[in-house]
Amino acid sequence: MIPPLPSYGDARFTSLIYGSNLTDVVITGNKGTINGQGKSWWVKYRSGGFKSISRPLLIEIIFSENVQISNINLIDSPMWNIHPVYCKNVIVKDIKIVAPIDSPNTDGINPDSCTNTLIEDCSVVSGDDCIAVKSGIDQFGIATGMPTQQLSIRRLTCISPDSAGIAIGSEMSGGIKDVRIEDVTLINTQSAIRIKTAVGRGGYVKDIFARRFIMKTMKYVFWMTGSYKLHPVGGFDPKALPEISNINYRDMTAENVTISAKLEGIKNDPFTGLCMSNVTIALSPDPKKLQWNCTDVSGVTSRVKPEPCSLLPDKGTTMDCDFPTDKIPIESVVLNKCYA
Repeated sequence: MIPPLPSYGDARFTSLIYGSNLTDVVITGNKGTINGQGKSWWVKYRSGGFKSISRPLLIEIIFSENVQISNINLIDSPMWNIHPVYCKNVIVKDIKIVAPIDSPNTDGINPDSCTNTLIEDCSVVSGDDCIAVKSGIDQFGIATGMPTQQLSIRRLTCISPDSAGIAIGSEMSGGIKDVRIEDVTLINTQSAIRIKTAVGRGGYVKDIFARRFIMKTMKYVFWMTGSYKLHPVGGFDPKALPEISNINYRDMTAENVTISAKLEGIKNDPFTGLCMSNVTIALSPDPKKLQWNCTDVSGVTSRVKPEPCSLLPDKGTTMDCDFPTDKIPIESVVLNKCYA
């Protein structure tokens, strides 16, 4: 057992590969495999164990700078696979992650309260979110106050029937901003990008930019949840409301979709500045009658099919949602191999 992370507050087991307060960290290989042997942990969790204690992760690096995790395979993690937290200058590249699609909480890559991070050329098959962007939970995350910012995710392939390709939150109390996501392929995945938050979280999710998604067999394409009522530790402030704003989606195609969008903001705290452009969604043979379920949100759309809800009116002109033209600093780094 090791102490709780400052922005979380719950007890946890140490990870298989763990480091703290490091500089110039390299975890790499020639497609070697790390097997987390998670089955026994999943069985115990399902039987009621570990409800207040987090299971071990495969790789966790905290309070560190210049971190590279590349060119390895990870299988059957007891819980999350890769968790950089409170780090700066992080590259996660050429990673293959595999866990059974019914394995609990086997998130792929979880950048958490990190600045200047690049995740690219990765594939994930898991029982939870392929990538989950985080920054601490409730009063702990608010007090720690370390956002995830300057994050680039590109060339991701994901299969996760019961979870998101990319989740943002629900642990977002330290704030999440300036996230760029592009060239993503999702197959048999519950949703594309899911933004999760709740009353009591505080914090913000803003300046999110996503483009060039190809999706096949999805329950939802767009999903935002303002009532994700997971508060594992008491004492959160019910007056701490999250800010969700400037969320941009463009150049996306999806087929075999059950519901186009479920967008649920918070009463008296709406999600604002949503933008969707050049999005084509082909429905499944048995789609839901209500394709756009929208409450407490506002924004604009252009060239989106099926027709969005009235809270997201078509601008009536051809326009593209924003995507930054500049690079974050980590995108200019060139990696050298440590092996022949």
